[in-house]
Amino acid sequence: MRGRLTVGVLAASLAVAGCAAESPVSPLPTEAATGTAPVRSAAGGPASRAPSVSPPRPSLASTSSPSRRPRVTPSPSRTSARPPASPSCEGAVVHTIDAAADELALVPAMCLAVGAVLRIENIGPGEVTTDSPELVAQHYEAGVVEVRFVRKGTVVVTIPQGGRTHDITVVVR
Repeated sequence: MRGRLTVGVLAASLAVAGCAAESPVSPLPTEAATGTAPVRSAAGGPASRAPSVSPPRPSLASTSSPSRRPRVTPSPSRTSARPPASPSCEGAVVHTIDAAADELALVPAMCLAVGAVLRIENIGPGEVTTDSPELVAQHYEAGVVEVRFVRKGTVVVTIPQGGRTHDITVVVR
């Protein structure tokens, strides 16, 4: 039994030693073309550099033969189901309004993408309302109301300021 174990260990160690004696791995084609990567020997030390080899270029004679012609497949035309976005419509951005500093009468109507957030700062809880609660997710915390637009449609956001209420129309695409 002990003799078999010794022979098995000896065979395994010879197999591992045989792997270490193999030739080093050749560099990638991009490294060989630039000649920048040194080739390492099996012992881990530097060996001679691999020669710089450029990839073969097809000759004109080989490309003109009928059997070697490259296939040209027409690219499919792109048809979009939705119209292109308007340049005045913003993406899924965060638009911030400071209710204490901004003049809300001058805030224009907006066009935003689904996922955009209208962030109103310096406002009390329950003061900001929307006419379409099914199109938004509204959250209040520490003087900030965040209205996230979750579905397409038109939402009128009402914000009080100085005893007046201001309506901001938001088109959500």
